[in-house]
Amino acid sequence: MIVSAARVLTPARLLAPGWVHVHRDRVVDVGEGAPPRPPDVDLPDATLVPGFVDTHVHGGGGASFDEGTADAAATVVRAHQAHGTTSMVASLVTDTTDRLAGALGELALVVDDGGLAGVHLEGPWLSPRRAGAHDPGLLTTPTPREVDALVDAGRGHLRMVTLAPELDGGLDAVRRLRGAGVVAAVGHTDATYDVTRAALDAGASVGTHLFNAMRGLHHREPGPAGALLEHPDAYVELVADGVHLHPSALRMAAHAKPRHTVLVTDAMAAAGAGDGDFRLGTLAVRVRDGVARLDNGAVAGSTLTMAEAVRHAVRVCGLDLVDVVRAATLTPAEALGLTDVGALEPGRRADLVALDADLRVVRVLRQGAWVTHGS
Repeated sequence: MIVSAARVLTPARLLAPGWVHVHRDRVVDVGEGAPPRPPDVDLPDATLVPGFVDTHVHGGGGASFDEGTADAAATVVRAHQAHGTTSMVASLVTDTTDRLAGALGELALVVDDGGLAGVHLEGPWLSPRRAGAHDPGLLTTPTPREVDALVDAGRGHLRMVTLAPELDGGLDAVRRLRGAGVVAAVGHTDATYDVTRAALDAGASVGTHLFNAMRGLHHREPGPAGALLEHPDAYVELVADGVHLHPSALRMAAHAKPRHTVLVTDAMAAAGAGDGDFRLGTLAVRVRDGVARLDNGAVAGSTLTMAEAVRHAVRVCGLDLVDVVRAATLTPAEALGLTDVGALEPGRRADLVALDADLRVVRVLRQGAWVTHGS
């Protein structure tokens, strides 16, 4: 199948016009100008981009990964696929080690079946001072036994763990995770600049939802944000929903890390489901006017889709579309070592999204098959 369009963002280069040749579930060729034969699908007004890669998402469509079931996971995946997310890492919020291990085991089966790209643990090793929408009563400090137990429960599919490195055993946990091939992320942390640098030196490589749920940036104590923005190899997650970050803060981070910015949704069950009352882990969440909050007013994830994040970053924050698409595709894939997705190039999985002039999703292709013809 050949798909042609007014523009094709690979995202390494912009082809205008361009085309993508797909065979079964793989991209076999990408080119500029007229395709080698008449296209099977012609989208003369669209921009083709790689399928979006969301490395931090808790739920959608009214369901949550914390339910720990294949049915709930399938609901979340369908909800976000309709908006262009073709690769997703399931995020679990803080819970007991036993319950997290159980959910990991169930979600690992979904990864085996190709529905997910892996699992992300956000907790339970977080700072009580920066708990955000995590149950403070379930927060704990990491021990080698607990770290090993959760790594083992993931059966090789635990991709990332967010933790606060200042906790007792925090730096040891970073080293232990990296030794097991798991990405260690700094988040929900009250760490100083120096402790964050120590975590990065120990192998941490991601900052979870930069600026949110972490010690603030101060000119005499730059804290985690300063250390993460300064480090040349650290990736930073940004939630581009207009609630988590002021447009200026998002622009500042994106300009500071042009090849290490990762757009994430941090979406909870209400994404694609509208306002209402939901749960995030053990906590009750009220969603009003598309904003998710706990009863105490704390932001509790988002109701964002990646397509909305891309539009916000371009239309509201003024970032270049090429850079934004990279932050929603190739960079998150690189951050978590997902070598099969994130770009339109020969050999990669045939995942692509067609966007109209308003950057709204009109068609989604995943593994060579059309998921939707509009959303």
